[in-house]
Amino acid sequence: MPRSKETDELIFFVNGRKVIEKNADPEVNLLFYLRKTLQLTGTKDSCGGGNCGACTVMISRYDPISKKISHFSVAACLVPICSLYGAAITTVEGIGNTKTRIHPVQERIAKGHGTQCGFCTPGMVMSIYTLLRNHPQPSTEQLMESLSGNLCRCTGYRPIVESGKSFISSSSCCQMNEKGRCCLDQKENKPENKSNVCAKLYEKEEFQPLDPTQELIFPPELMRMLENPQKKILTFHGERITWIIPGTLRDLLELKTEYPNAPLVMGNTALGPDMKFKGVFYPIIISPARISELLTISKTKEGLTLGAGLSLAQVKNILADVVTKLPEEKTQTYRALLKHLRTLAGQQIRNMASLGGHIVSRQPISDLNPILGVGKCILNVASKEGAQQIPLNDHFLSGATNASLKPEHVLVSIFIPVSEKWEFVSAFRQAPCQQNALAVVNTGMRVLFKADTTTIVDLNILYGGLGPTTVSANKSCRQLIGRCWDEGMLNDACRLVLEEIAPPQSAPGGMVAYRRTLAISFFFKFYLDVLQQLRMRDPRGYPGLSKTLISVLEDFPLAIPQGMQSFECVDPQQPPHDPVGRPIMHQSGIKHATGEAIFCDDMPVLAEELFLAVVTSTRPHARIISIDASEALALPGVADVITAQDVPGNNGSEEERLYAQDEVICVGQIVCAVAADSYAHAKQAAKKVKIVYQDLEPVIVTIQDAIQHKSFIGPEKKLEQGNVEEAFQCVDQIIEGEVHFGGQEHFYMETQSVRVVPKKEDKEIDIYVSSQDAAFTQDMVACTLGIPKNRINCHVKRVGGAFGGKTSKSGLLAAVAAVAAHKTGCPVRFVLERGDDMLITGGRHPLLGKYKIGFMNNGKIKAADIEYHINGGCTPDDSELVIEYALLKMENAYKIPNLRVRGRACKTNLPSNTAFRGFGFPQGAFVTETWMTAVASKCHLPPETVRELNMYKTIDKTIHKQEFDPKNLIKCWHKCMENSSYSSRRKAVEEFNQQSFWKKRGISIIPMKFSVGFPKTFYYQAAALVHIYTDGSVLVAHGGVELGQGINTKMIQVASRELQLPMSYIHLGEMNTMTVPNTIATAASSGADVNGKAVQNACQTLMKRLEPIVSQNPNGTWEEWVNEAFTQSISLSATGYFRGYEVHMDWEKGEGDIYPYFVFGAACSEVEIDCLTGAHKNIRTDIVMDASFSINPAVDIGQIEGAFVQGLGLYTLEELKYSPEGVLYTRGPKQYKIPSVTDIPEEFHVSLLTTTQNPKAIYSSKGLGESGMFLGSSVFFAIADAVAAARKERGLAPLLTMNSPATPEQIRMACVDQFTELVPQIDSEGCKPWSIPVA
Repeated sequence: MPRSKETDELIFFVNGRKVIEKNADPEVNLLFYLRKTLQLTGTKDSCGGGNCGACTVMISRYDPISKKISHFSVAACLVPICSLYGAAITTVEGIGNTKTRIHPVQERIAKGHGTQCGFCTPGMVMSIYTLLRNHPQPSTEQLMESLSGNLCRCTGYRPIVESGKSFISSSSCCQMNEKGRCCLDQKENKPENKSNVCAKLYEKEEFQPLDPTQELIFPPELMRMLENPQKKILTFHGERITWIIPGTLRDLLELKTEYPNAPLVMGNTALGPDMKFKGVFYPIIISPARISELLTISKTKEGLTLGAGLSLAQVKNILADVVTKLPEEKTQTYRALLKHLRTLAGQQIRNMASLGGHIVSRQPISDLNPILGVGKCILNVASKEGAQQIPLNDHFLSGATNASLKPEHVLVSIFIPVSEKWEFVSAFRQAPCQQNALAVVNTGMRVLFKADTTTIVDLNILYGGLGPTTVSANKSCRQLIGRCWDEGMLNDACRLVLEEIAPPQSAPGGMVAYRRTLAISFFFKFYLDVLQQLRMRDPRGYPGLSKTLISVLEDFPLAIPQGMQSFECVDPQQPPHDPVGRPIMHQSGIKHATGEAIFCDDMPVLAEELFLAVVTSTRPHARIISIDASEALALPGVADVITAQDVPGNNGSEEERLYAQDEVICVGQIVCAVAADSYAHAKQAAKKVKIVYQDLEPVIVTIQDAIQHKSFIGPEKKLEQGNVEEAFQCVDQIIEGEVHFGGQEHFYMETQSVRVVPKKEDKEIDIYVSSQDAAFTQDMVACTLGIPKNRINCHVKRVGGAFGGKTSKSGLLAAVAAVAAHKTGCPVRFVLERGDDMLITGGRHPLLGKYKIGFMNNGKIKAADIEYHINGGCTPDDSELVIEYALLKMENAYKIPNLRVRGRACKTNLPSNTAFRGFGFPQGAFVTETWMTAVASKCHLPPETVRELNMYKTIDKTIHKQEFDPKNLIKCWHKCMENSSYSSRRKAVEEFNQQSFWKKRGISIIPMKFSVGFPKTFYYQAAALVHIYTDGSVLVAHGGVELGQGINTKMIQVASRELQLPMSYIHLGEMNTMTVPNTIATAASSGADVNGKAVQNACQTLMKRLEPIVSQNPNGTWEEWVNEAFTQSISLSATGYFRGYEVHMDWEKGEGDIYPYFVFGAACSEVEIDCLTGAHKNIRTDIVMDASFSINPAVDIGQIEGAFVQGLGLYTLEELKYSPEGVLYTRGPKQYKIPSVTDIPEEFHVSLLTTTQNPKAIYSSKGLGESGMFLGSSVFFAIADAVAAARKERGLAPLLTMNSPATPEQIRMACVDQFTELVPQIDSEGCKPWSIPVA
């Protein structure tokens, strides 16, 4: 029969409007189409690989057979527009906006303070919105599931979850948690009943109700179109790729015969990232999305047949339904699959990825294939020659030629049989974190016993993560057949598996010993799981497991976070219109939630605008022999290639070049850039630039390399007090050690972005940039182009997160783009992809800390000699300042009478590391807490006892001779002990540990003394400009940048108080260097302090001018006073200025009053670890912070929570991995895991100390942006406490140091047991490792 007719008309709807595309380009994804074609920029571009959730939208489809409409959230960056035939897309703009009405989801996330920088907010909104379209009264589990694929770097998730939780009725809640109360009931955590303490950051009663009847309906036109489908073949020809969508199975099989190498794409979750990030290319792609045979569901008594085109989310729902209807003994494989489907990827990916695609891709870390492989599943395959069946077994999964699909084959469905009576199937996985993370190792295990015995008849074990494909332990299994299911068999099985499966030390992914340990740890779990099931089936015939062993089988529950936030209420006498001290919503909160907040790359494309893609070095240290751009220049759309020779002014500095000149000094250094009419063209051309290198020596990657080669940045810094050598002679004990601290990626949700717009005359340039330091950007561009600063206006409306990463780096990148704009004469847009951003821009400095501590037997520390080395990377950047700060702040909360600390920044061939929230303090103070814990261990004392014993108690001087009063430090410590019920919980932890061998709990309380600010007085200066217009409205401008930290909200609050006006009168526009010149970076927790003083100064100037008019007409209105002032020619515009705090530091003397004030705090965290896998659960955290007087408690508590969770990531999750040559492996959220919604503490309480005086800052406030970061270390030391308990029970010596981060690998390998002992120690001498630590 002839093939069906073809058409190139693509029809779909967006926000209720019809879209018709003729011959759509297959390389255009939905995200690009929404943002650049339809100008719907609310949907954000953050990672480009479907792993962050920023681009979440809702797709709705109609099934003409069932007559049902399904809604599902997807990652728009992975959805080719060619796949959208017949779909209705809803974006954040489509559900509500400020011009009409906002949706309840948008309202609640904004008013519930669930937004800070706002870049992730539209994605969060759409995930919750889609959930509510499917479940208007969702359960807590469904809410957590819906947010599992969304990342946020600012808020710490707690307020986002609370916003979603407001839609959950009490009847849909978790019923009762382990403490016997509903998760929605927070009464137990309310602060003590004091009239001046508040615990409400917003009024729930003000929220508008959810009304499902007001939602967009599915377009009737699409329904009619789908009810009468034309089985035409849809064919779309792009510039490089043709996308074909057949309408029938027959057409599909013919196409597969004609194009046997063409991939079949359903969800595009595997091929999409491969094409984008790995350069995989196919000229023909076939999408079988319209083939009904691929979507079938068939149930028989033999088993379940599932269409290969079903999404993983659909498979999960089908299996969840099936297991409730069949006897448990028949659902072994189904339950194992269901277990992994709950944690596999995020919700968006599960909604998109197909079962067939997951199977056929045969990923080495597939979570489902090992289960399907041991479950005796069958692949139903079709081709033009007919149908056939292929066993889904180890041969198929290993890629064996005789067991694979042929190129012309199409996988139609998968048969999953029910399990037999004496058959048991289990699945286990361990990933870097609980949700949305690829497994390190996973497994499917199956055993079949002879009836009524425990004699093994058949045994199958498949592992993912232990080789380039799914790996089978076939030989081991064969040797165990006929054995009884007992401890002897267990021991032999572990030994056999280790002999059979032995990846080389250089295996990709590294962690070889850990992965092998997991392999046998999982078998132990399987062994116990089978025993437990046997016991449940026949309690008399089989002995029960002890409580200790049962705990091995209990996974950490996925609980919804809850918490209480307490702060001091405003004085009842305070005027209602005075907002200072009140929890005011973020100034842009609603716009964040509706997608109307404009970020740099949201700005419309200008005429003749070009897009920049950079070519970066692939060598760590090499001479550039030649650059050949001829092929790139010949490609369509390419305007030019820019190199160092094109820089009209300074090409950066001798130490840090903008474009590499003569040589490269790290992998990721910018060598040249391609400007083209689209980013796609620029990126394609960048790949065609050929660079010839000559490698140079030495290549310095690690701190040890740098020390060996004496490669340093700047001189050694040193601070000393007392007589260290003499003190060491008078102590009871001395310990020495070293600890390694890994780096951290900023992972701001908005990547580095800049748009340079040359004007037509006088060499003027407008720069729109995502930067913390507009003046530095202005300065860099001026120097690079050789023009004065007064021709350059740098605009910053808002920044989608920064955390220090957009202080210097954004200026350098703006200068790179400015050279391109200068050469071409066109506007240039330069937005880094996530992978390039992570590769190029560096992050937090890794640190190596060495210590020698002298102390008495009671835990009193008398002497300490400390040495720090940080990995600065290839250029100085801020490394010298970072090492200075690490030294100045290293003592944390402790008075050490005899103390010496030295530090050095190392120069290496890595991308230059830079400023990061906390700026040296999180590293340096971590080392201090490490040796504080070690001292406690040596003295056999609780760590909190040693900490309190050594804390500052009275007015004293720091190591740099600055006087301070630790009164609030002590208050925070005692308040945290009280709020956390530390003493009783410490006993409870010990009782738990006595009863549990394989699970251990730990608890830790950490104090903090954080010094705020910069090292020089001029860094604190700030300016503001305030205009009053004749209608009474007020415009405020200041030199700070809105990064999400709420500075603009606070500035409006300051202006409101000073002008005695409601906030509604006041508007704050963009920050730019023309309005407020010579600004200082918004950093060091001081932005609101100094700019608030400047705004206050300007407002007070204006009020003084208005005084005579007000006194003449005291009963007049504001508008009357303003107009009278105008008629009297009194200026209604004023500049405000703050000169800065007086600070100084003399490094020769080692003394100085370098900080205006200190922030004090304490955090108590409790965790539980799984000693068999290294996984951990954050049970509870209590934070007490000294805010002095909070201008905005909602903003300040949000900063504390967000910083803490970022710190939690730093100390327990986030691991940068480098090759021995200095190549960064972890270049996106797929490889680099920041905390997600399931990683934060189940209970998360934050309390602000009652008001105290801080005369240095405006209204006695304190800057809290950075300090909470270090408190995340309380989780690390709680983990260390749990590990110590495990080691003690196993008769092992205390582990005095654990390196940071405390990853599952480190936790598991520290909990030494019979399984770790079985893994042979392989001599790695002469073996090149896959990755190396650079600290």
